[in-house]
Amino acid sequence: MKTYLVTGGAGFMGSNFIRSIIKEKGNKVINVDNLTYAGSLSTIKDLLSNKNHIFIKSDISNIKKIRNILKKFKPDYVVNFAAETHVDRSIDNPDIFIKTNIVAFFNFINNVKEFWSKIKKKKQKFRFILVSTDEVYGSLKSGKASEEYAIWSSSPYSASKSSAEQIALSYYRTFKLPIIISRSSNNYGPYQFPEKLIPLSIINALNEKKINIYGNGLQIRNWIHVDDNNNAIIEIIKKGKLSNIYNIGHNNEITNVKIVKYICYILNEVLPRKNKKNYTNLINFVKDRPGHDIRYAQSIKKIKKETSWKPNINLKNGLKQTIFWYLENKEWWEEIIKNKYSGKRLGQIDKK
Repeated sequence: MKTYLVTGGAGFMGSNFIRSIIKEKGNKVINVDNLTYAGSLSTIKDLLSNKNHIFIKSDISNIKKIRNILKKFKPDYVVNFAAETHVDRSIDNPDIFIKTNIVAFFNFINNVKEFWSKIKKKKQKFRFILVSTDEVYGSLKSGKASEEYAIWSSSPYSASKSSAEQIALSYYRTFKLPIIISRSSNNYGPYQFPEKLIPLSIINALNEKKINIYGNGLQIRNWIHVDDNNNAIIEIIKKGKLSNIYNIGHNNEITNVKIVKYICYILNEVLPRKNKKNYTNLINFVKDRPGHDIRYAQSIKKIKKETSWKPNINLKNGLKQTIFWYLENKEWWEEIIKNKYSGKRLGQIDKK
């Protein structure tokens, strides 16, 4: 039996990753999450009764508690999803992003390093995976960023993630801690907290509220379904080279306004409005956010060459699946809208 220690496993990407690996016979998961606003037990309700899943509430910066977890469960793999992730929130409150994504991450990786130094002869295939983001590349005018592309962070969020990457790489170069870094493009799918573009647009449309789009909506993003992303992480755990960085994406580039229109077109088909108007009538262009990157695009040649992975879920099918999930799981997001996040716009310097 292989044991995975997954941090941030009660959030969007982490919980879906656990669902992916726990399907494989012989895998056990220790799920560590501090249950901040974006993580909740309702997100992992289906996992709590699984005998191969153990949930532990803890901050990754809690040195004593994490040390005891590592000592007790002796994981074969550590996969770190724990992070503050929303760019708008990093504009409103950079402090928590520095504390969580850099300082807490340092405490955590240092704990893992101490654990690994004691078990490395027994667990020679031990891996530490840092889940990062393509946002560390900043805005690209042309071409696609390979893993060797220069880092040019635009937001406190992306700056904090690139800092965590440098800490991880230094722990390989100095201590030989077997780390691998994934740089994922924009994920979407089930259980995504409704502050992000796709779930927020779906929910606002269902609630007959305005669907806000920043600026002119021509910002370009590369979207990947969370299941494809998690399968890629599984592949780099198995076949990735130590100290290497792997871009994960779908090689699709689409503007924000177009993806919102896709959502509207699908909803027009599956759940027409009672007033018979098009959902696109709800689209509302608002002032752009500060430092908004115009275009993200990264090459995925490396991961395709070095592993057997490739993305399988095309955007339109993935969006349709995601919309049906939000339609079928209203109780999950309605509780969030009521108690955690009303959909109010974040990330404005000048709020006038």
